[in-house]
Amino acid sequence: MTLCIECKGKGLCGRPKCPILEKFRSVDSVISASSGETSVFGASPPSVFVGRYNYPEVKAGPMIPPHLGGDDAMVLEDPKALLKMSIQDVISSRSALIRANTGVNVKNARSPDNPLIERSQELALSKKPVDTEAWFNKPISNKLKFDNVLTPMGPSGDLKKIDITENPRVPKKVDSLVYDTDALAKDAISELWNNKTPAEHITRLLSIGLLGQERKLVPTRWSITAVDDMVGKDLLGEIRDYQQLNEVMVFSGGVFGNHFEVVLIPGVFSFELIEVWMPRTVWSGESTWIGADHEDFGGKKKYSDLAGGYYAARLGALEYLQSIKRQAGVFMVREIRPEYWAPLGVWVVREGVRDAFNGVPEKFDSIDKALTDISTRLKTPSSGWLSEAKMLSDLRYQRTLDSFF
Repeated sequence: MTLCIECKGKGLCGRPKCPILEKFRSVDSVISASSGETSVFGASPPSVFVGRYNYPEVKAGPMIPPHLGGDDAMVLEDPKALLKMSIQDVISSRSALIRANTGVNVKNARSPDNPLIERSQELALSKKPVDTEAWFNKPISNKLKFDNVLTPMGPSGDLKKIDITENPRVPKKVDSLVYDTDALAKDAISELWNNKTPAEHITRLLSIGLLGQERKLVPTRWSITAVDDMVGKDLLGEIRDYQQLNEVMVFSGGVFGNHFEVVLIPGVFSFELIEVWMPRTVWSGESTWIGADHEDFGGKKKYSDLAGGYYAARLGALEYLQSIKRQAGVFMVREIRPEYWAPLGVWVVREGVRDAFNGVPEKFDSIDKALTDISTRLKTPSSGWLSEAKMLSDLRYQRTLDSFF
């Protein structure tokens, strides 16, 4: 099962289909009632999807929930609304999103040779649901989509024609940056984030090829992590100039069986995430798996072994440090418990960390006391996860922290 946790559906085992994900795709209770239809009409939340298979020749297009409109459709792309549901309800609700796919080369974003992509780009600009009608070349397939990064999605169909039946409502900042072909993608993303544009909106703009100088489509799962990473690096550039925190603080919280314990430690910025997958979670089988990754003041040098979850967790921590105008070492344990029985996407990590930081922190006069405290709430013995911690041992040799030990 170690390989399953490292893979999370990417096909590292060599099988054409992930057996774990296939069991979720076959759940009869969440199969959309539109399966087998050749057309759909509804308000796209708005939402678009760009696949990664056969890259750079990919499938892309809008996602449309049949017969839903207005606020009901918007819930499907709103993490705050999804957090109020059970895991089963999230899957059931998101399974209503029909993926309307058309083939496109990722380099053809600026001047699409496919008018269906142009309509998808127009839809992606909107901040509100957009009434959309789509026709398919053949009946919609009876297959849901799950993995560790993406939020669950419903069946898909080969798109024949699409009509947007109302004008998208485009924020001025979005309109400005989409038409600014001199702005780098990272700068556009930073400006949108600072303008309080939701992460989901930024992600779809990047994914459908509407940001940056060299416009191209980006598979949705890649764009989600890219936005978390680029925003995080931008925040970190600011946080490195802040004064250092002057006390040890502990935060605790989580969502959907993803429990987080976070220790903020006086000093320059560094970050470490320990992931503990308990037995009988979505990927772990009957054994416990523990993984770790970290970065120092200089930042991350290569892609994390913990994949998108690392960048989503780091972003939540950086948001908090920016809010208090301090820098600190961040030691974080993510314990994934059996309650997390189906993959809902990396947004769960981002929201789980935010939930922890929304709480009132406990304060301690030493790191050791803080670690003892978080151990009382974690179900996995500290002898397992603490041995994976690299950052804590490094901090013990920093003179500026000698007084804390």
